[in-house]
Amino acid sequence: MKTLAIYNHYKYQSKSLILLMLFSRCFIFAPKESRMDFKYQDPYPILKDDTVYKKLTSDYVKVEQHGEREILTIDPKGLELLAEEAMADVSFMLRSSHLESLRKIIDDPEATDNDRFVAYNLLQNAAVAVEGALPSCQDTGTAIVMGKKGENVYTGGDDGEYLSKGIYNTYQKRNLRYSQVVPLTMFDEKNSGSNLPAQIDIYAKKGDYYEFLFLTKGGGSANKTFLYQKTKSLLNEKSLEAFVKERISDLGTAACPPYHLALVIGGTSAEANLAAVKKASAKYYDNLPTEGNEAGQAFRDLEWEAKVQKICQESAIGAQFGGKYLTHDVRVIRLPRHAASCPVGMGVSCSADRNIKGKITKEGIFLEQLEQDPKRFLPATPPHLEAAVDIDLNKPMPEILAELSKYPIKTRLKLNGTLIVARDIAHAKIKELLDSGQPMPEYFKNHPIYYAGPAKTPEGMASGSFGPTTAGRMDVYVDEFQSHGGSMVMLAKGNRTADVTNACHKYGGFYIGSIGGPAAILAKDNILSVEVVDFPELGMEAVRKIEVKDFPAFIITDDKGNDFFANLAH
Repeated sequence: MKTLAIYNHYKYQSKSLILLMLFSRCFIFAPKESRMDFKYQDPYPILKDDTVYKKLTSDYVKVEQHGEREILTIDPKGLELLAEEAMADVSFMLRSSHLESLRKIIDDPEATDNDRFVAYNLLQNAAVAVEGALPSCQDTGTAIVMGKKGENVYTGGDDGEYLSKGIYNTYQKRNLRYSQVVPLTMFDEKNSGSNLPAQIDIYAKKGDYYEFLFLTKGGGSANKTFLYQKTKSLLNEKSLEAFVKERISDLGTAACPPYHLALVIGGTSAEANLAAVKKASAKYYDNLPTEGNEAGQAFRDLEWEAKVQKICQESAIGAQFGGKYLTHDVRVIRLPRHAASCPVGMGVSCSADRNIKGKITKEGIFLEQLEQDPKRFLPATPPHLEAAVDIDLNKPMPEILAELSKYPIKTRLKLNGTLIVARDIAHAKIKELLDSGQPMPEYFKNHPIYYAGPAKTPEGMASGSFGPTTAGRMDVYVDEFQSHGGSMVMLAKGNRTADVTNACHKYGGFYIGSIGGPAAILAKDNILSVEVVDFPELGMEAVRKIEVKDFPAFIITDDKGNDFFANLAH
């Protein structure tokens, strides 16, 4: 036994010694990590700026000498002027390149009639909005400012305050909508009455000039910004293609396509990824390099831009009602990432492509020149379409439902008569009435419900810009409201959940889709009168009654359980 114990002892010691030697060799002979010399890399090296600018003024700027350094001194009133002019221009005008993309849809023989119909309406809308009375979209958006301030620029004030004042001025003076609500408690809110606060982000940079990107972001496109926390397993051809195909369906049409789509892969944080998504969708990163480097510069992947664009075209979602043009174009940006994280962001700029650049230099204050003559993009004759079905909305609701029931989904309609306008807060108020045992308001039972909220009404006009809002936000109310005889015909934009399809099938209701985007032309040509009928204290969220003529729409969900967008998915 003693001999066996000694043998086992030395056997154990030998194994331990061998393991120790192997373990030591791992440290002695393992290759050292390669050591990189310090090199600063601009994370987003924009190679050029080919923007066409117009000069607003030479006032408010001067160059002062401070020792050996020249300082560009800007009177902060110049920031106020620039923000005011930027918000005004971007609310009523669009980039020429965006309008050219719409015309290409009309001229494309592969585009569907519905694609062409939407593109033509959006060009007509641009031609109305540029007159300066009716903004291109009724949701005149959250005001967003991104600034890059050179180290040799001095303003002597709170830049955010003066930029906010310029934004305030535009929203007070022009026929825009106050869309911002501010919290008073966790659950109580009120409209700010000024469209403030704005989102203002200012960064430091080298140089002696100040550059800006101004955006007005509506709720529809803002709500179609997605962040996905993925891993290295996504970074191969097969996985990435499958991921994109799956996520394109998440976009739907609620944010008013055709879209400018941005897909950003990577990022030093989730926040950095989503900031890049927003700027890429605004074409701010169009002049990035097209290849990466060892220092981690951001770059555009042109090959994947073409692949994602093809996926969007093959989705057949189209420009809102089926076809090829879910997107005008795609930007795919690749960023560095932490080894354990791979954020992926997706977002869009919608048919109200409201992005504009500005700059302040020693020569003066400049703003991007937007298109002043959208009519030049309109074809000589409108695209041919089959005749629409006229629907008399002033008939009793059972008769309206019976008439709609005669036609299949995708049928194009012209609506004439009375609509009740109600959106998020009004729906919540009506649910409170039902929950307290009170009856459904008669106006909700007797008329179709239009999900919308208008901009200010210009003097001498019947209505301000008055396009549809996103239908999906009201989905939670449909079954209950239809069970009480309300919301039997709903009019809005975008795809909806199966809950709405099931409720319409159960109660005999319909969801009718309106074109998202052409809010100005709807106000000018299709809305005859507007009056508040309930909850006046809600401002743009109040319940209204409007009279319409030849209001364009399509049957999306019918009383037989059919849904246009569900059919596309299959």
